[in-house]
Amino acid sequence: MDHKAGCNRAVLVSVAQFDYGVNLGKRPGVKRDDKKLHRILRKLGFKVDIHNDLSSEEIYQLFYKESRRPVSDCFLAVLSSHGQEGCVFGADGKPVWLSQIFNYFDNKYMEKKAKLFLIQACRGDGVDDGVEVDSVNDTTDTSFSPYLSVPIDTAVMYATAPGYGAFTHPYGSVFLQTFCTLLEEEGNRNLELTRLMTRLCHRVAYTFQAKGAVFGGKKEMPCLMTRLTRDVFPFAEAGKDTGVSGLTATSLIGPENIRKRSPSIS
Repeated sequence: MDHKAGCNRAVLVSVAQFDYGVNLGKRPGVKRDDKKLHRILRKLGFKVDIHNDLSSEEIYQLFYKESRRPVSDCFLAVLSSHGQEGCVFGADGKPVWLSQIFNYFDNKYMEKKAKLFLIQACRGDGVDDGVEVDSVNDTTDTSFSPYLSVPIDTAVMYATAPGYGAFTHPYGSVFLQTFCTLLEEEGNRNLELTRLMTRLCHRVAYTFQAKGAVFGGKKEMPCLMTRLTRDVFPFAEAGKDTGVSGLTATSLIGPENIRKRSPSIS
């Protein structure tokens, strides 16, 4: 079914259960992430599609098709799985290279549209089986860096910095649950995207601390990579008394619309 061009779109791709024989553990909390993201993004006007436990090839095919479908101002993608630097894993245990996914969106259909990718996966060395951290040891390297493949007007927010793990638990992932919480709080929805992502980094870095004998005291620090060429407000509620009435997700901001920046994050 074709999507109407008059709405923003969000595609959530999560792998919780891997195929038989794949040496990757179950990922508790994925359904909680999906449910909360779906509820909040729909409330903010996004058309939301959820896809669970797809194979590597199915994920490639999905994003190729999505990159050629109409969108109003903003396309949001969430990829949640076990991972390593540069890739996440499909339900079949095969890598999905992020560089290829990003490259799909460098086309005329997505030109001048804001594109945001949220990546909930580890980017570093693996840990022992059964520990609720999204990571795996061995993977084939790729010479095509995801940094070079990110299209113009795209932001990629990783749950963690290169080389580090991303924590999750039965109540959902730290990264995505915090993202949802921020969008539920008054004022955050109307922030420019990079300011919102900075606030997300701050919240995760300064409020989360792992518990338990193995990971007790460990922290997580999200990482933003952006090639945005303009200020974007993908979650703003136009028409309300927010100061962003009439602005779209890809609006260039003139001096009259620039709000003063506070010296610290509250």
